[in-house]
Amino acid sequence: MEAWKRYFHDLLAAEISSTTRYYDAVVQYGRVEGDDGYLLSRIDAGSVTSSETLPDLSSNNNRAAVLLNGTLNHHLDVQQLLEQLKPHLARTSRLIVVAFNPYLQWLYRAAVRLKFERGQVPTTFLTITDLDNLCRLSGFERIRVRPAGYMPWRLLGLGSLVNRILPAIPLLKHLSLASIIILRPVISDDVERPASVSVVIPARNERGNIEAALKRMPDLGSDFEVIFVEGNSSDGTWEEILRVREKYSDRMNIVPLQQTGKGKSDAVRLGFEHASGDLLTILDADLTMPPELLTRFVDAYRSGVADFINGSRIVYPMEGGAMRFLNRVGNVFFAKALSWVLGIRLGDSLCGTKLLRRDDYARLVAWRRDFGDFDPFGDFEMLFASAVLGLGVVDVPIRYRARQYGSTQIRRFHHGLMLLKMTLIGFFRVKLGRIPK
Repeated sequence: MEAWKRYFHDLLAAEISSTTRYYDAVVQYGRVEGDDGYLLSRIDAGSVTSSETLPDLSSNNNRAAVLLNGTLNHHLDVQQLLEQLKPHLARTSRLIVVAFNPYLQWLYRAAVRLKFERGQVPTTFLTITDLDNLCRLSGFERIRVRPAGYMPWRLLGLGSLVNRILPAIPLLKHLSLASIIILRPVISDDVERPASVSVVIPARNERGNIEAALKRMPDLGSDFEVIFVEGNSSDGTWEEILRVREKYSDRMNIVPLQQTGKGKSDAVRLGFEHASGDLLTILDADLTMPPELLTRFVDAYRSGVADFINGSRIVYPMEGGAMRFLNRVGNVFFAKALSWVLGIRLGDSLCGTKLLRRDDYARLVAWRRDFGDFDPFGDFEMLFASAVLGLGVVDVPIRYRARQYGSTQIRRFHHGLMLLKMTLIGFFRVKLGRIPK
C-alpha cells in the first residue's frame, strides 16, 4: 500500500479508535471491493474481526461496534441494509460508518478511474439530511459526525497540521475527504426486567434537606437504592443521614458514605463506586432539582431515546432566587460552547442531575485515566466521555427551584474560570482530536 494511503487510513483509524478503545469489540461488516483490511487492523478495541455475516449481538450487553467502511457508498438500498442490521444489535451496539464526502464525489470517481483507488466507483453519496431520514425510517439515530482527512500526505508536518485544524474551522470543515459517523439503534429497555437504579446524593452542610429528599423520593421500581455521600459537614448532616437511614429503612435501601476527599466530583465517584444499580443517577442535596422528577430521567432511558440523560434547567422559568443572572448567562454560554466542542446538542451543561448505565460509567473511568483528571465538579467529564463514547445524549427539562435550606457553595467567577479552562481542554483534546505520528 502506498504511503499516502496508509497515512490517510491511519487518520481514520485514530478518529475511530478515540471511541472504540473503550469498546469490547469491533466487527467489520460488508467489506467493499478494494478494502484490504488495513483500516480495521489499525483500530484500537478489545478485539477486531471481519465477518461477511454479522454475528448476533442482540443478547450481548457489552459495547460492540460494527464498522461499515465505505459500505453505504457502495449500496443501492441503505434503508434495507440498516433494517437488516438492527435485529442483530443490542442497545449497547453502535454502527461506525466511514462515509465519503457527498460534495467531493467527482474526486472519488476520478480516483478510481485513474487507478489511484482500487475497487468499484462509489454509487451512493449521502448528505447528513439523507442519512438522518434513513435512520428515522430504519430505527437508528445519528449521534456523532466527525470530519476526518483533508490532506492524505504528511508534507513534513504541514499535512498533519491541516488535518488537525480544519475540523474546527466553519465552512472549511466540510471539505474533509471522509466522515466518521456513529449511529445508535433505538431500542427500549427490557420491560420485563427494568434496570435497577442507584441515586447518589452528595451532601455537605445539607442537614435540613436530608429527610425531605427521602420523603419526596419517587418510586423508581422494585429495586433502587439511595446513597448519601457526606462531605465533611459542620451542621450535623452525617448524624441526620444516620437517623433517617433507620427511620426509612423499611421503605428503601439507604447507604451512608463519608468522603475522605473533597468536592462534588469526589463524592459522586465514591457513590458510584459503591452503587449496585444498573443505572446511576445524581440528585443534588439542595433539592433545587425536584426529586419527584427523577422518574423522567429513568423513563427517558428506559424508552430508548438515549443512553446518557442530562438535566436542563434553562427551558422553564426558574423559581425566584434559584439562579442569579450571571450564573444563567454562564450556563447558556458553556452549553453552547460544549455543544460546539463535543459535537452534541446540549441545553444545559451544568445541571447536577445526570443518568447513565453503570457499565458505561466503568468505561468513563477508563477514558478518564487516558484523558486526564481535569474536572473538579464532574459535570464536564461526564459530558466529554458520553460524546466520545457515542452514548447518545438527551436533555430532560426541569423547573429549577430555589434552595430551602443552607446556602450555595458556588463561587461564580472562580468556578467560571475553571469551567472555561476545561472547555479549552475539550477544544484541544476533543474538537481537534489526535493525529497519528
